[in-house]
Amino acid sequence: MITIENTTEKGSPVVKPTFWNNKKRYYDLKSYWINRFGCRVHKLPIDAGFTCPNRDGSVAPGGCIYCDGRGSALRQAGELPSVADQIRRGKAFYQKHSGAEKFIAYFQTFTNTYAPLEKLRALYDEALAEEDVIGLSIGTRPDCVSDETLALIRSYAERSHVWLEFGLQSFHDRTLRAINRGHDAEAFREAVRRSGGGPILICVHIIIGLPGETQGEILETARQIARLPIDGIKIHSLLALEGTVLGDRYRRGEQEIMTREAYVETVCDILEILPPEMVIQRLTADGYRDILLGPAWAGNKLAVLNAIDRELERRDARQGGKYGATPYT
Repeated sequence: MITIENTTEKGSPVVKPTFWNNKKRYYDLKSYWINRFGCRVHKLPIDAGFTCPNRDGSVAPGGCIYCDGRGSALRQAGELPSVADQIRRGKAFYQKHSGAEKFIAYFQTFTNTYAPLEKLRALYDEALAEEDVIGLSIGTRPDCVSDETLALIRSYAERSHVWLEFGLQSFHDRTLRAINRGHDAEAFREAVRRSGGGPILICVHIIIGLPGETQGEILETARQIARLPIDGIKIHSLLALEGTVLGDRYRRGEQEIMTREAYVETVCDILEILPPEMVIQRLTADGYRDILLGPAWAGNKLAVLNAIDRELERRDARQGGKYGATPYT
């Protein structure tokens, strides 16, 4: 169902789905939580001590060229607190500062399905045992979800709210090789085929501005995502970080980084392509300020989000406005 919310100065209607229940031109995560649970929900980032097969040599050595490999700030500080302790600290903070009432345990750092099944079960059970934790969000790679792991995650999704977050970054195999990703696009399609369409909600991560990618290729990634049973997306700007292969290239002047204006325009192009029911979980990067080499504009998340809002308004555009339309030339 759609409704006309308002009109522009030129008189053209701005049409948006009524189920968004927000004043934005895209379906943001905050609105989704309120729609789904009737209250403020917050994702609590957790570092459960996982590593990554693209760092330990199981898939490829060295990791992705943009990854600094440090893990969370907690890991850098010393011995990791338990999952339960991390959740309790996070809850206390966000209950005080954001008024959150319910929480999702977000297994965020590195590949959070890369362990024996019983270890996964123990960690997920520990998180869900905490009061007011209503579900899980599990960050992983498309080549790290065995049938047994998916069966375990599906068992949680049948009784809790569960997101499986796949790092894809690009749908182009040439790009995936260039960033040393360690899997191809078909691995992602297969992972979505095996995990999507049921109780598990699927979120995909992409990066804008990867080495060698054209604007047309970036938008083709968005079109491919729009055709799959994917429930949410996180869009990330390419960051040059201290201690990474990409950072070294950036220092030597061998890697260009998008301007904020180009990034904002590309994000808006992507939003127009995506289906209106897809939850926009993130539109720009944040964090990494202590090792950020560039771009400097990425350090001000709010300014980037405001610029995206202004560009959508300038275009009189919204998420899904070109969903299913003829591809850009």
